[in-house]
Amino acid sequence: MRGQAFVIFKEIASATNALRSMQGFPFYEKPMKIQYSKTDSDVIAKLKGTFQERPKKVKKPNPAEEAAESKKAKRKAAKEQAARAIQQQQAPRQAAPMHQAVGPTQVPEQPPNQILFLTNLPDETSEMMLSMLFNQFPGFKEVRLVPNRHDIAFVEFENEQQAGEAKLSLNGFKITPTHAMKISFAKK
Repeated sequence: MRGQAFVIFKEIASATNALRSMQGFPFYEKPMKIQYSKTDSDVIAKLKGTFQERPKKVKKPNPAEEAAESKKAKRKAAKEQAARAIQQQQAPRQAAPMHQAVGPTQVPEQPPNQILFLTNLPDETSEMMLSMLFNQFPGFKEVRLVPNRHDIAFVEFENEQQAGEAKLSLNGFKITPTHAMKISFAKK
């Protein structure tokens, strides 16, 4: 019912007066078209004593709404997974040396930076998905995906300390059962 409104008057004379005086009146640059309603409103029917409750309409499933609900469920699951990962990461752990030996699968550790470099991301990774994961950390600024590379991304924070906290909490976070995200500081 977009572009429609119902106005209820106690007396028909008042409704008639309003209809005559406002018919064609420009409202948002369009002339209003006013007419009496075909049926009494619930309020008027209750006053007259003729009110009968109508059965509620059963809402038909809308594919667009179902898709939106599915997206909401996925977002909620991602947030819950992020929260679980943070709780697991907050358990006491041994301090790792800042510069580790470079092995065949390790990336050399860069000095602290306000920008994080993410690797081992699944193909379905989106900017919104990563934003939801990282915006729970103070100082989060933005996520930048790399065109034609779905497995890497950059996340920027306001300062190095805030980036370090996010790195510490989410490094190794499993975005999917087969993709544990790897986080390092970006090269300066």
